[in-house]
Amino acid sequence: QVQLVESGGGLVQAGGSLRLSCAASGRTFSAYTMGWFRQAPGKEREFVARISSSRGRIDYTDSVKGRFTTSRDNAKTTVYLQMNSLKVEDTAVYYCAATSNYCSGYGCYLTSRYDDWGQGTQVTVSS
Repeated sequence: QVQLVESGGGLVQAGGSLRLSCAASGRTFSAYTMGWFRQAPGKEREFVARISSSRGRIDYTDSVKGRFTTSRDNAKTTVYLQMNSLKVEDTAVYYCAATSNYCSGYGCYLTSRYDDWGQGTQVTVSS
């Protein structure tokens, strides 16, 4: 089990940038696939990005490709989500999640695939 704490959310104008951080506890952080999800009011939680334990595989949902970048620093047990060219429709609570189970392809995009979740951080993009 790993404990996750997100930070970096806030209010930004459309076109702006934010960098989310997710600090993890636990000495086996490097073995976890880390995911980013978001949930807008009245909508289901949706996949945003994921980075494999070895950083060899990174995936994004189509709506953020070219604008968002996820990375990880295993020495700092932290995963990041750099969000550029933000749009109003990016407004949501953003969550990081971790899984120690193997996943590939679409399986990594499912909330059910992840065992541990952070508390979320609010991102609000104004027009």
